[in-house]
Amino acid sequence: MKIKVLSCAIALASAMAANAQTNVMDINTTKVGAPVQKTMYGLFFEDINYAADGGLYGELVKNRSFEFPQSFMGWQVFGNVKLKNDGPFERCPHYVTLSDPGHKERRTGIQNEGYFGIGVVEGEEYRFTVWARAPKGASAIRVQLIDQNTMEENQQFTENKLDVTSADWKQYEVVIKSPRTFNKSNLRIYLASANPVDLEHVSLFPVNTFKNRKNGMRRDLAQALADIHPGLLRFPGGCIVEGCDLETRYQWKNTIGPVENRPLNQNRWEHTFDYRYFPDYYQSYGLGFFEFFQLSEDIGAEPLPVLNVGMACQFQNWDKEEAHVAMDDLQPYIQDCLDLIEFANGDVNSEWGKKRAEMGHPEPFNMKFIGVGNEQWDELYFKRLTPFVEAIRAKYPDIKIVGTSGPDSEGKMFDLGWEAMKKQKADLVDEHFYRPESWFLSHGLRYESYDRKGPKVFAGEYACHGKGKKWNHFESSLYEAAFMTDLERNADVVYMTAYAPLLAHVDGWQWRPDLIWFDNTKMFKTVSYYVQQMYAQNKGTNVLPMTMDKKFIAGQEGQNGLFASSVIDKNTGEIIVKVINTGKTAQPVSINLNGVKGERTAETITLTCNEMDAENSICQPNKIVPQNGTLACKAEKKAVVIEDTLSPMTFRLYKVKK
Repeated sequence: MKIKVLSCAIALASAMAANAQTNVMDINTTKVGAPVQKTMYGLFFEDINYAADGGLYGELVKNRSFEFPQSFMGWQVFGNVKLKNDGPFERCPHYVTLSDPGHKERRTGIQNEGYFGIGVVEGEEYRFTVWARAPKGASAIRVQLIDQNTMEENQQFTENKLDVTSADWKQYEVVIKSPRTFNKSNLRIYLASANPVDLEHVSLFPVNTFKNRKNGMRRDLAQALADIHPGLLRFPGGCIVEGCDLETRYQWKNTIGPVENRPLNQNRWEHTFDYRYFPDYYQSYGLGFFEFFQLSEDIGAEPLPVLNVGMACQFQNWDKEEAHVAMDDLQPYIQDCLDLIEFANGDVNSEWGKKRAEMGHPEPFNMKFIGVGNEQWDELYFKRLTPFVEAIRAKYPDIKIVGTSGPDSEGKMFDLGWEAMKKQKADLVDEHFYRPESWFLSHGLRYESYDRKGPKVFAGEYACHGKGKKWNHFESSLYEAAFMTDLERNADVVYMTAYAPLLAHVDGWQWRPDLIWFDNTKMFKTVSYYVQQMYAQNKGTNVLPMTMDKKFIAGQEGQNGLFASSVIDKNTGEIIVKVINTGKTAQPVSINLNGVKGERTAETITLTCNEMDAENSICQPNKIVPQNGTLACKAEKKAVVIEDTLSPMTFRLYKVKK
């Protein structure tokens, strides 16, 4: 993490704290508490804000198989181009034929705009592939990256010739090296022969994908996910699990197998909650369930797939029974769950385990959790969930089932959801709360009162935002850090967490705030990202009891806006203390590590800012980043004491070897 010196802020904090009363905190390091689950501080992925196609998924071509309802959406065509639908791939039958235009002064070709442009980086290589055939004798195409906005006659800044020699469908490949960095290039393909050529599944990927995988992830975005050290990855959503209707629900079986034969699906997020419309927002399914499982493995996260429970989006259909699957017709949906478990965990001789092996992963993915339904509520959901639970328990008793308490963080429907999940003996309950700053500051003791014998908590979607300020400003991120002390202190009941949404394209977002923002060549991590990272990289193995004036440090009255939690990492021998000052004045703290003796030095990581509305951006990605430091501790007879002064609006983490 980058070190930034805020000398003025530190000096000001010291001056303000000179006459303030010291806040004495006690940690019993000999009384090791509940284990912190490995699944804590995870990631929630949904294809919203162009997070998949145009984002994490490395494909740079939009509508690569001409399957959008408007077949040339994303493309310009010129000359003699014809669209046909008897291609080699059953579920993606469309392709184009490029033929001689018949006039020497004209050319035939197609040009793709990508997702808000095609981003390329100087010196990087890009793999162009296409399924093609030459039905009337050998043909050729010219493949160009162009700057369509230049006024020059020759817009291309790269050009490669590709010979198409076979009359049968065959995949061809050429690697293109970009001589420049450009956010909004286009891909142009010219016919370069008198003979016609048929083209299908036109694709352009960076060679340098995450883990160098073909059909892989954009490296910088995937690496940012890995760098959090997430405990789990929940996928594929979100509302897209449900779809606008059942026909457009996410169907995992359509997302596996050869990418050329994965059918297009409408994206639930083509319509936003503020009525903006993205008519070209579809799911190519190139980032499918195999890729999700593989990504989970690559970044060290437990996979948590969520499947449809036989319901379309309740927000759009409210309480319309007829919009959802009839109880007697649920069996195919139940079978999808059972087949998914076999796909993830079955041996290579099983039907679905064999399909996984054929895709290149004979070893099981060792999936342990499955979500059934997304953010559903009331009896429409509860009665449909029952046969799913019964079937999964009967065949796979070791799989943990995640149910949902609906979209509310409290209230009648929330209570009904928890009551139903307890009755059905769900293993975990997925809670969602997108709430304002006041909510996060007032819920520092949310989980202390939860039933310890009931289902465990998955805080599956949450983010803080200010009133009228739904962006990633520093203040809201700090309040998320404060609230997360409660998640950590209650590790005996809170087993999983995930901030949401995860990714957003600066030119095509439907929802904010978001954890990571990007354009076609760059990205930046929000302050909320660094909060999540500080927790995930320092979650320890067990909770340690921590109090101030014999109370949990949770922003209660008289606690001067302080929030805190502590853990021990048995693997490293470190005691890790997280303290957040949400107040507008500096706070002196004295943290007693009772049971530790001798001289010690604390490592510190600090996240702070003087501007509450400040945020990172594409232009200033490192405006607010964690700062590393050290602090000498005071050795007393029965304890080691950390004496410090926290600046206003500061999150500081201390690590001391026991």
